[in-house]
Amino acid sequence: MNKFVLIIIAILLPPVAVFLKKGAGKDLIINIVLCLLMVIPGVVHAIWLTTK
Repeated sequence: MNKFVLIIIAILLPPVAVFLKKGAGKDLIINIVLCLLMVIPGVVHAIWLTTK
């Protein structure tokens, strides 16, 4: 999938971007918890994973 599209998805819907990049696993659970605590850490985590 195009990195630019994944970055846009990571900004709007961080768990979806993590799921598309890594699948269902520990990274997705971490991102969901971060998004529930605060949105910004979830977005940063998703962008970090999609650009890695």
